[in-house]
Amino acid sequence: MVSRRPARGLAGVARVPGDKSISHRALMLGALALGESRITGLLEGEDVLRTAAAMRALGAAVTREGDGDWRVAGRGVGGIVEPEDVLDMGNSGTAARLLAGILASHPIFSVLTGDASLRRRPMRRVMTPLAASGATFSARAGGRMPLAIAGTGAALPITYRLPVASAQVKSAILLAGLNARGITRVEEPVATRDHSENMLRHFGASVSVSDDGEGRVIELAGLPELRCADIAVPGDPSSAAFPLVAALLVPDSAITLPGIGLNPLRTGLFATLAEMGAGIVIENRRISGGEPVGDLAVRHAALRGVDVPAARAPSMIDEYPILAVAAACARGTTRLRGLAELRVKESDRLAATAALLAGNGVRVAIEDDDLIIHGAGAPTPGGGMVATGMDHRIAMSALVLGLASVAPVAIDDARFIETSFPGFAHLMNGLGAAMAPA
Repeated sequence: MVSRRPARGLAGVARVPGDKSISHRALMLGALALGESRITGLLEGEDVLRTAAAMRALGAAVTREGDGDWRVAGRGVGGIVEPEDVLDMGNSGTAARLLAGILASHPIFSVLTGDASLRRRPMRRVMTPLAASGATFSARAGGRMPLAIAGTGAALPITYRLPVASAQVKSAILLAGLNARGITRVEEPVATRDHSENMLRHFGASVSVSDDGEGRVIELAGLPELRCADIAVPGDPSSAAFPLVAALLVPDSAITLPGIGLNPLRTGLFATLAEMGAGIVIENRRISGGEPVGDLAVRHAALRGVDVPAARAPSMIDEYPILAVAAACARGTTRLRGLAELRVKESDRLAATAALLAGNGVRVAIEDDDLIIHGAGAPTPGGGMVATGMDHRIAMSALVLGLASVAPVAIDDARFIETSFPGFAHLMNGLGAAMAPA
């Protein structure tokens, strides 16, 4: 696919897909609850559809009623059944790691696998704490998938301090704790997205959060009777980031992004762009399904370089590639600090982001775990062919860069965009972008 500067500014209303993190959790907790839960606004990208298929394989009745409208008839905590076949999670590290937590505390045997990208990603970060529940794991060298899990029928509650900030690891442990007698305790040195805690409460679990002076402590009381609950999934802030940044970079743009999730542990990108001089106004703030939501009004703005602290990484870990594109079009130097976690995403996102920019005429460097971008103001030179490495966020970031470059920007593979943002090019072109098959 190739993207080029549009003839005029972007304009209109862009309804982005439902939040991927919340969609995964809604399906999983719906399957572990008693009764039928209705989910509206569910993301229907490939990643989430893999989770839906996995919950069916574990015995839940998961049915699609219409666009984004789903029903899940759950089996209750402890009620899932052994799958008859391997559970293929495609490209989704979130689905694989969270599901490992559920599987570890049920007396069934299962095997998780994924596509070539997911099979390269480390699973030991969940295997190590989950083994304390009594489950056993077998994996390829380096803790990589396929992953065989022999769950336990007498799961022990886990107490674990996260060595690195990871909402996926935290959530896997909490999900395992649902079927363990006693209190499961997770200590995180830096707060990570808390969708699991919010949704567990929404389904009736007892979850407490406190501060011990060294970070957050999350405690879950095991063996709750989860009750069916309806979920309205907000728009994904990680998906909203792409049309949002595009509107900031293309002159004369003004767009609206309605119903975007504004969980404070997910809004690091919005805070950073505001520091850079972005024109973003949040309207109609409200609460939906336990999550803060609002409408974003975005206008073109001249951006300036900033120094982004490492402590902000957990609140914007998926948004660094598109933030780097914004920084490339800003005036001055931007330093993105503490990006070690990007090395173990769908690709080595730190290296891939640097290559994306360098291949399109932007001065960029990696120093330890920092990314330094020397922006000269839009438009950037462009003209490169970006190797996406099967990474949907690298692909979409490159296409946005093309909208603000002198020469078109091409990507080698657009297929993986569907894993998180179905219809991305169609939505962008509806706003006035110029994206087309190469």
